[in-house]
Formats: sequence, structure tokens, C-alpha cells
Amino acid sequence: MIARKTYILKLYVAGNTPNSMRALNTLNEILEKEFKGVYALKVIDVLKNPQLAEEDKILATPTLAKILPPPVRKIIGDLSDREKVLIGLDLLFDELNESEVNFKKEKN
Repeated sequence: MIARKTYILKLYVAGNTPNSMRALNTLNEILEKEFKGVYALKVIDVLKNPQLAEEDKILATPTLAKILPPPVRKIIGDLSDREKVLIGLDLLFDELNESEVNFKKEKN
């Protein structure tokens, strides 16, 4: 059995705008379904903490950043396209690789 990686994610939002709420809801749905128990998510409101957005070079919201495992990846937008989110953060690629390895082990 392959040990699952732990994903560290940050979601930058600007208050409770419709796009921010859509991004948060979509991301929570993806994480609960696909990565249950193997992630940590920090939501950062750039209106309340503008210095954090500046430090992390966030220019638009909502922005999702995958901090760990490397490399760092960022996606800007409401995250409504699940597949693009997974591919953009290298999550779907890792998921597919694990399935392929498990399939090869089962065949042997």
C-alpha cells in the first residue's frame, strides 16, 4: 500500500463575495470527496490580512495555493471546474499514478 501524501493548501479570498464562497464550497467538496484526512486548508481573507497576500504574491482572488508537497502551484478563480483544479494542483496526476501502481501490483 502506498502512503498518501498530506496536502497543505491555502485559499485566498476577499471577504464573502459570491466567487469566494463558490471557491470555498467547491474546494471543500473536492477535498472531502477525494482527499479525506490527507489535507490541511487555511482560508485567508486578504481584506483582513493584506500582508499575507502581499508576502505570498497573491494578485487576484480567489486564489488556491498548494504549498506541500512541492512544487507550489496556484489556481485563480472560483474553482468550479473540478478536473482543472485537480490537474492544476498536480492532485489528479498523483491520484492517477497511485491507481496505476496499484493496478500493476494487483496484476503481478
